[in-house]
Amino acid sequence: FSCEWAAAHFRFRQPHSDLAYALEAGKGGTRAVLMAVQAHIITYLLFTRDTEHTHLERLCRLGRREQGQALAVALAEILWAAGGGGRAIVCLITTAGTVMPHTGYRADTFTERIRLFEFSEKAAAQEFISDHINCFKCEGSHGVILFLYSLLFSRTLER
Repeated sequence: FSCEWAAAHFRFRQPHSDLAYALEAGKGGTRAVLMAVQAHIITYLLFTRDTEHTHLERLCRLGRREQGQALAVALAEILWAAGGGGRAIVCLITTAGTVMPHTGYRADTFTERIRLFEFSEKAAAQEFISDHINCFKCEGSHGVILFLYSLLFSRTLER
């Protein structure tokens, strides 16, 4: 992965602002992934989340907690759909390497530390993502790469 991909994470605009619902997206390859997740965030905020505010107010009155919840719901929805509605895989980084490099494999000190968590219920996957949301949205977390790996493993390499 390039430096741009390695630095990419899910970062919202300022809470309680006109763009509180919006993810910040730089230029380049990560933008496509961020925009796909953004579509699910907006869908959740406008049509699923239970609130007394009007549609536009629903988008603008988000605090940090609501931003994290919207991101967790969006990521879980996408992973669940990728898994065919029967499973979701969430990838997180561990502190120590879990795989020894094979001959011909170039270690990148990132992939070796990925751990897979499998869920057979969407609600459990969403709760797990919500509990570990900082793994996707904090600077230096490689959040977009983790989500991309989660997406690939949820969909399976065969499919």
